[in-house]
Amino acid sequence: MIAMDLSGKIAIVTGAGRGIGRAIADKMAEAGATVIGAQRNVEQGEALAADLQRLYGRGESVVCDISDEKQVKALISGVVDRYGRLDILINNAGRNWVKSTMETTMKDWDEMIGVDLRGTFACCRYALEPMLDQGAGHIINIATVHSYACIPGSAPYDAAKWGVVGLTKSLAIEFAAQGIHINAISPGLINTQMWQDVQAAAPDLEACHRYWNSQIPSQRPGEPEEIAYACVFLCTPMADYFIGSNIFIDGGMIATLVGDDPAVASSVD
Repeated sequence: MIAMDLSGKIAIVTGAGRGIGRAIADKMAEAGATVIGAQRNVEQGEALAADLQRLYGRGESVVCDISDEKQVKALISGVVDRYGRLDILINNAGRNWVKSTMETTMKDWDEMIGVDLRGTFACCRYALEPMLDQGAGHIINIATVHSYACIPGSAPYDAAKWGVVGLTKSLAIEFAAQGIHINAISPGLINTQMWQDVQAAAPDLEACHRYWNSQIPSQRPGEPEEIAYACVFLCTPMADYFIGSNIFIDGGMIATLVGDDPAVASSVD
């Protein structure tokens, strides 16, 4: 049986300082990969690098803003120079967004697209160079359930993430024959800082939990590690036939037609 073993693999994880990205970096390293975490926050990066070294004896962190093409090129070339190859790229870095469309400026739009879509493309574009030279590689783009259905007041974010899925599919079919496996993962509500912020802002915490549980059949937010394990799986030979997929990990959120109805009939014939 093929194990979820990434020993000897060199992996870049963007947005690795916290949340889903941090969990992905940890589980990739646990599976044997040498992980290079890339994020803008210096302190978070230093903490990640220290933990990777302490727990696994390998791995590092690089400060990188993926909306800056020069920084992306430096990130990729630096990793290839140091390690001689690049096997895995996890494009996790991105911004969230909730603001009325009529309050949204073109600057807001440019910044959101610049990180979530343009930045993802830049990382893919420059990571593909060494992967094509090797004749092998894995790229996973972290999208969102917003790539299937949307909420009001999130237009730039939704547009960017739908774009990420389109980008994923287009690149996947372009480079599949060259041994490059490219897929997307679309998480639902995950227990990250964003969920903590939602709870903190709720005037009634119990009502907040009740509402979100009614939208998720599993009746709980997901954990970052549940996304991370899927990333590890997609980078193993067990997932070689996944090409251009957008995998929803959402506790059943997008499978739900409407939220829980407390007055549902026992049967309708």
